[in-house]
Amino acid sequence: MLRRGFRLKTLTIAAVESGILVSVIVLGIYVRFEPFHTLVLFNQRGIYKVLLTTIVCQFIFYLFDLYDITTPRSIRELVTHILQAVGTACLTLGAIFVLRPTLLLGYLQNIEGIGVVRYGNWVPLFAMALALALMICWRVLIHWLLRHPRLSERILIVGTGPSAVELVREALDRRDLGYHVVGFVAEEETSLVGKSLVNPRVLGVVSELHRIVEEERIDRVVVALQDRRGHMPVNQLLELRLQGRVAIEEGTSLYERLTGKVGVEMLRPSWIIFSGNSRRGATWLAARRALNIVAALLGLLVGLPLGILAAIAIKLDSPGPVFYRQERVGKNGRIFRIIKFRSMRENAETAGPVWSTENDQRITRVGRVMRKTRIDELPQFINILRGEMGLVGPRAERSFFVEQLTREIPFYSQRHLVEPGLTGWAQVMYGYGSSVEDALQKLQYDLYYIKNVSFWFDLWVILKSIRIVLFGRGR
Repeated sequence: MLRRGFRLKTLTIAAVESGILVSVIVLGIYVRFEPFHTLVLFNQRGIYKVLLTTIVCQFIFYLFDLYDITTPRSIRELVTHILQAVGTACLTLGAIFVLRPTLLLGYLQNIEGIGVVRYGNWVPLFAMALALALMICWRVLIHWLLRHPRLSERILIVGTGPSAVELVREALDRRDLGYHVVGFVAEEETSLVGKSLVNPRVLGVVSELHRIVEEERIDRVVVALQDRRGHMPVNQLLELRLQGRVAIEEGTSLYERLTGKVGVEMLRPSWIIFSGNSRRGATWLAARRALNIVAALLGLLVGLPLGILAAIAIKLDSPGPVFYRQERVGKNGRIFRIIKFRSMRENAETAGPVWSTENDQRITRVGRVMRKTRIDELPQFINILRGEMGLVGPRAERSFFVEQLTREIPFYSQRHLVEPGLTGWAQVMYGYGSSVEDALQKLQYDLYYIKNVSFWFDLWVILKSIRIVLFGRGR
């Protein structure tokens, strides 16, 4: 399942902060409307307004990445993001109060003894100030607890090659995830013992694995050997497993949990065969297709006014057609024609296909705005209705680049095991790509998505995509 432990931590943090927000608002109502707080909360629907206020605040916290625990942060950055999120929440709620005073503030009428009053006055300010103080204390405490070595899971890395070192670097960058790398175990190279490869030292060789596990109180042994043939300490690992002393895990699995991508250099051809979600029945596929159709119809309906304005702007800005059609590679290598609003000058690729760059001179003025806001991709809902694309999946690439990248990057063709998507895990995690190196990085996210694809994963990608569109980040 998609990074189950991280999701549980995220839900725990969100639940605690929901409790903080509800508690401080209710406390403000109790203080402000004593002795009529029960009437305000229940007879005058105050409790629904409290819950709606909480939902608005938490959505804004989400937009500021406060529920993405995989993002490395210092305490200073964390406090800054909390201050920015709370400030934005105050402005948003203030705007709602002005535009629809009956929605959140309301007028609490017919309360004997106090006549007509407003849900609010200084209650929202009191609640947000108290919530800010409590949330900063709570988040700093969580930040400290997750990073504390004594409370983290103690990990021993078997291997000293590039894959092992890269794995440890990722773990060190994400201390909030609760992993503490104690050290490395070399294969048989005693010359490395005592040396620091990154920050943790090489504590010994594989023949000393039992002693190191006992002395260092290891919770998890992670095998990250570059070449396992003849080097895998099978007997030691098997004995540790049977004794139930520690958890044994492959380096590729931990790398996936840490980064949300599959390390191509760590892969073996059997990776997809043994992936947990490789079997998907007809019911699952039919439900996924139905959701894609519903989403596409809603997208076309909601986006129609914006699409009309975009079409007018395109015609006024530069000569050429409104729509742009181009052949792309879909599921199982099937070729289809993708539909987009034209964002480049007409005949922009007369010299042949080239990578699109961030400040591409071929992009028109209107096209630059459309790409930033993703308006140019609205017509792709038609491709989704046709069954050529899905709402979520790898980016549909051109045949010219697919052939080039398949030759240069191992496992690149595996990204065509699922239909391409309007948005995707690679798009929201990596953003803009304009080179083979960028394609390699995005492939690692695509492979992770293919291996872990599920309804909840798709929903998470969609939520992250909404945040990127609202903030104008990424590609």
